Amino acid sequence: MPEHRSFRSEEHTARVASLARTVCELRDEALPTPLADRARSILLDLFGVTIAGARTAELRALSSAWRSEAGSVFPLGTTIGTTAATAAELDAIASCCLELDEGNKYAAGHPAAHVVPAAVAAARLSDTPVDGRAFLAAVVGGYEVAARFGHALTRDPRWHTHGHWGATGAAAAAASIWGADAECVAGAIDSASALVHVAPWGVVLDGNFSRNLWIAGAVRAGLDAARLSSAGLVRNSGAVAHSLGDIVGSLDLDVLTADLGDRWLLLHGYAKRHASCSYTHAAIDSVQSIKAGATWTADDVEKVRVQTHSLAEPLFRRHPTTRLGAMFSLPFVVSAAFVTDDIDADALDPGGSVFPDAERFSSRVEVTTSDELDALLPHLRAAEVTVTLRDGEEISASTPNPVGDVDHLPMTYDDIHRKITRLIGTDADRLARVVERIPESRDVVALLSDIQ
Repeated sequence: MPEHRSFRSEEHTARVASLARTVCELRDEALPTPLADRARSILLDLFGVTIAGARTAELRALSSAWRSEAGSVFPLGTTIGTTAATAAELDAIASCCLELDEGNKYAAGHPAAHVVPAAVAAARLSDTPVDGRAFLAAVVGGYEVAARFGHALTRDPRWHTHGHWGATGAAAAAASIWGADAECVAGAIDSASALVHVAPWGVVLDGNFSRNLWIAGAVRAGLDAARLSSAGLVRNSGAVAHSLGDIVGSLDLDVLTADLGDRWLLLHGYAKRHASCSYTHAAIDSVQSIKAGATWTADDVEKVRVQTHSLAEPLFRRHPTTRLGAMFSLPFVVSAAFVTDDIDADALDPGGSVFPDAERFSSRVEVTTSDELDALLPHLRAAEVTVTLRDGEEISASTPNPVGDVDHLPMTYDDIHRKITRLIGTDADRLARVVERIPESRDVVALLSDIQ
């Protein structure tokens, strides 16, 4: 290997080793209260949206066609007994299919959906019962690893955010639960980066449901990487330099480990109010602000102009035909916000009443990017909306960050509980009782079985 490439790999392995040591410290020492509390909110949110996702027509059809092995493990929100591995994959798919799962603006993606299903599967596959403290530490450590890779990665613009950097967190969580030492955790993190999914933006924008399996693939990659490292077949050899640091994009190693152990990206996540890509949320919030108390209706609107940041530019496509395509079409989602009050689990269903109304309205919506709004990234993911009515009146509103962002009207645990109640009804109360018992649980697998 040329000397400069060898040095490059050594730099990557050193940073991965630092991440692995942090994962082990979280497991082996007392978990700081702010991290444990945030993990509790993340779990309530993710488990809740997973159950909601499992109830969609798409997931019911997929589960029926999965042809899984029979077993005693049940994916969340289902009565289909299968294996721990299959349950993890179906849970991961359900968690992201409604675009309601927790995210992180610094990672520009969804760490929890990549990490939590892997942590649950690892606990189910463990030789000994896993207590709640160890489980929470693994979730926190895995989340931090995944989020930091997402933050440090500058993706090739053709790549979507699912299915690659998140695998590193899945591997860290699984290895932590299986009692790996820091060297073994580092090997798992590095190996996971060699098992990533190809994730083209074009597939997402075409509304292809395959996209929803990329997180499931990352969960499987994380579990497999932890197995490989446990078997002594891989080590922390610099694979991240070749995959995440080359093919997927480039890695800023200083960002990867900046303030490690002092600044926690886990504390900077957001909860989602709307069932669509987060890059559409500030615009939706602006529309809802404009509509609040209005005496006019959508029929009175002549045109709508939306300005947003360039991260949303891939979402400028129009005329979606699937739920996924609609969730990733900014003009369509903005149109839906004018013709209905809530962008919820049903609003963007192609078989629902909102879909054709939003399609007809969308010809009035213009979307553009703004250099001024780009300059605010990543701290602010802003949007500005101007509505021109048929009588000539103009009304404008702007939103600095989507509602639910850590920096703009963040959701409390009770807010998240109310969100999940809207999605799954009174089952949210039972779910919340389970989540609240996790820290003191001696057997998290037995406790989680109460969610079914």
